[in-house]
Amino acid sequence: MSTMLSTIVRPAEEIARFLVRRAAIARLCALDDDALKDIGLARSEIEAAASGLMTASNRARL
Repeated sequence: MSTMLSTIVRPAEEIARFLVRRAAIARLCALDDDALKDIGLARSEIEAAASGLMTASNRARL
């Protein structure tokens, strides 16, 4: 990929990832505490989960 093209594509990919993450956070925040518990999340873990920082193995350590 040319340097000029990658200068345009990389920021666009980062923006797309940011928008997807924010949409996931908004959807999870809209759930009630019982629904979050059903999927194994606490409200305080929403951002970490949407950012891909929470995995089942991370959660098992808590």
